[in-house]
Amino acid sequence: MKKGKVTGIGGVFFKTEDPKATKEWYKNNLGFNTDDWGCTFWWKDTNDKKASTQWSPFDKDTNYFQPSKKDFMLNYRVENLIELLEELKEKGVTVIDKVEEYDYGKFGWILDLDGNKIELWEPKDEAFL
Repeated sequence: MKKGKVTGIGGVFFKTEDPKATKEWYKNNLGFNTDDWGCTFWWKDTNDKKASTQWSPFDKDTNYFQPSKKDFMLNYRVENLIELLEELKEKGVTVIDKVEEYDYGKFGWILDLDGNKIELWEPKDEAFL
């Protein structure tokens, strides 16, 4: 069995009063190339493989970060998501028992020691090429 591991930051998600205005501010002041979801930063990993990190403001009333009560959520890029979730569960980590799969990858969620919801993403970067 291949062990799961984190390979990088997949995204930074945070709550804001006005996601549209926040995206516009970052676009106008910092040059973010924003869209409906926020901004995707493209880069290459150490094997010269194209990869991305997502920056996304969410509405202050979003339920997406639950059960965490925090105003942010980090997303980590991972390899072998299912195996990683199994390993974490065996170690006593709180694993949210659902995995979602889309054309651009698989997602799973855990809670860290402080109750922060962490999104784990096994990307299919080729879906963006």
